[in-house]
Amino acid sequence: MKRLGLAVSLSVLAGVWGCGTGGQNASRSITIKGSDTMVILGQRWAEAYMKKHADKRIQVTGGGSGTGIAALINGGTDICEASREMKDKEKEMARKRRGGDVVEIPVALDGVAVYVPESSLVKTITIAQLRSIYTGTINNWQDVGGPDRRIVAYSRENNSGTYVFFKENVLDNEDFAQDIQTLPGTAAVVNAVSKDPASIGYGGIAYASGIRALAIKRDDTLAGEGVVPSLETVESGSYPLSRQLFFYTVGEPEGEIKAFIDWVLSPEGQQICEEVGYYPLVRQ
Repeated sequence: MKRLGLAVSLSVLAGVWGCGTGGQNASRSITIKGSDTMVILGQRWAEAYMKKHADKRIQVTGGGSGTGIAALINGGTDICEASREMKDKEKEMARKRRGGDVVEIPVALDGVAVYVPESSLVKTITIAQLRSIYTGTINNWQDVGGPDRRIVAYSRENNSGTYVFFKENVLDNEDFAQDIQTLPGTAAVVNAVSKDPASIGYGGIAYASGIRALAIKRDDTLAGEGVVPSLETVESGSYPLSRQLFFYTVGEPEGEIKAFIDWVLSPEGQQICEEVGYYPLVRQ
């Protein structure tokens, strides 16, 4: 598994990736906004594409999937990056405000990893145990095979697509416990977990550096040690927290936007998924 180091600062993750071409651009910028999980991937795609097309300019910003979806609805971005599916009510809002149907374009695969410090004695956890930790029923590592120590659980903020995915697929839409500590980005979660021996967190697999991803079991009754996120387990869906990552547009992409998205879906564009630490839609 290729992993992304934590050298990427939070300011870069939340900022704009622009590329001056040193002259007059032949066309307007393409704007991409949304998922903090995907922003590093979007930046790498934009950088590589602009190197091939010196007259193009692509701006990529993060802020969370919810922020990107709101920008798409309001006409503030050409492409929304989202680590969750848009909801029907959001698509209807876009249709009413923008006069076109939302188009969903899967662009990569991800496994939402559950992070613990590298020193943790816990190797495997079930979905039910995760639900109990994040809803507050379990608050001591001893209850899940670890030492007698209070669990410190970190989460993303509620505008995050990863937060929504975790709430739907792990918590069964129950509320997070009040003492869960929320952080503004996946890099912040990884940083906090790496420094706290009693902690647990979750986020995109590309950020899993300096910590360890737990093996996940769907059910307590299943034999074995659980499944870790990898290209093979995410592609097959055997990893319980596998998901697709999306681009969204209003109306079918045309012109420069279509050309960029077509390139993202090409073998060259998909190779960048692996370089960043995510997984291509189809292995080359």
